[in-house]
Amino acid sequence: LATFVPTEDTRSQLFEMGFRNLKLMGRGVDTRLFDPAHRDRALRASWGAEDGDPVAIYVGRVASEKNMPLFFRTVASLREIEPRMKAVVVGDGPERRALQDAHPDVVFAGMQKGEALGRHYASADVFLFPSTTETFGNVVTEALASGLVIVAFDYAAPRQYIRSDINGFLAPMRDEDCFVAKARLAVAISRYPTMKLAARETAMKISWDVVMDRFEQDLMEVLEHGPKEI
Repeated sequence: LATFVPTEDTRSQLFEMGFRNLKLMGRGVDTRLFDPAHRDRALRASWGAEDGDPVAIYVGRVASEKNMPLFFRTVASLREIEPRMKAVVVGDGPERRALQDAHPDVVFAGMQKGEALGRHYASADVFLFPSTTETFGNVVTEALASGLVIVAFDYAAPRQYIRSDINGFLAPMRDEDCFVAKARLAVAISRYPTMKLAARETAMKISWDVVMDRFEQDLMEVLEHGPKEI
């Protein structure tokens, strides 16, 4: 009766292929676990970050397909305009040892889960997402929920949820110079609450409670009234 798809991009692609009765079953985010309220001053201090120091964070697999060189290039550029910038990498992977040796000025926090992961997100200010190989990118919704200023490429989850210059920054796909330029803007913006609040508000619209309520309503519509074409 109906086909549920994960993103608007997928729905558009399938519609162009002739599929009909397509409904969106988006991914949700735990807005209780990922919350700006979990900002941890002691954790920031362990990174060497004082109250006024901006922190850029990456969360994800530490591997070649994640475009990690762009993260470090961006951090170096940010330190040109903000010498107090701290950088944190959360996650593990085959490139971690080599990158950790090559970048002793970056905190490698390793794998984090649950409440600890929530604290790591909330204790940062800018989320740098340099990957160009994601099918979705759950870390983007977690960063939004944590009230971070996000810099990402315009595809997958960033395209779906980030309105550039409103609740984050988008760079054209694989335009690394633009990515760095957007990050330099993000450092200044992260000192003010407007974009962080917009990020959090976006995440609240895709909390799991909201997503599941919408899914239930769509199922009831299919069962009671039959499918409707989009």
